[in-house]
Amino acid sequence: MRRVFCAALLLCTHIAVAGTVDAAHYDAFWVWAGVRTQPVLESARTVYVLQGQIEASREDDTQVRFIAQGASVPVLPNANTWLVYRAHTLRWTPRIEQIMLAQLQRWRASGRAITGIQIDFDARTRHLDDYFDFLRRLREQLPPDCRLSITGLLDWSSRIDADQVNELRRIVDEVVVQTYQGRRTIDGYDAYLARVGRLQLPFRIGVVQGGEWVPPSYLAQSPWFRGYVVFLRNP
Repeated sequence: MRRVFCAALLLCTHIAVAGTVDAAHYDAFWVWAGVRTQPVLESARTVYVLQGQIEASREDDTQVRFIAQGASVPVLPNANTWLVYRAHTLRWTPRIEQIMLAQLQRWRASGRAITGIQIDFDARTRHLDDYFDFLRRLREQLPPDCRLSITGLLDWSSRIDADQVNELRRIVDEVVVQTYQGRRTIDGYDAYLARVGRLQLPFRIGVVQGGEWVPPSYLAQSPWFRGYVVFLRNP
């Protein structure tokens, strides 16, 4: 049974061969502001589209602002779409949430298949409890049919304990663990992945286009593994 499951997962996620990340071998992508549309999007099954940044003022960290950064993507009738928000602070005001929910409504009104919201936040291990509280409150604001995804750091995913995993599983629908920083793969990423593969909640692995990547076989053996997401770059 496990062999059948693994074979099906390999087929549906288009896992690339070892070496560098060739986006043509994948079907899930991050589309960031300033990144030009690529032909690989035409066959995408899942896209994560940046909508904006939330950051605190340098002069007064109690003043939080939303910076619109909507990325441009073609109409992809066969792709599930997630709206992504890059958060530099968790001190969101009601106004920030209103903007996010209004964008969600506009996208859905356009006829797009919007799966949910993704929060891209670099949560450090020692601050996970605060992050969980933030996600719990945010989840309460989302429509019942809107799923919630988050990104995770390699270091965070290797240090989280079982109790925290169980708590997070009650809040979010998936975690996408990033194996890159900036525009390149993190050195020694393989040392963290064995622990990532033991996560007991739905997870994906985020890789960067053109970056180093050797897919470990044990990931495909995890019943929680949902495939890869490629961060697209301009050539």
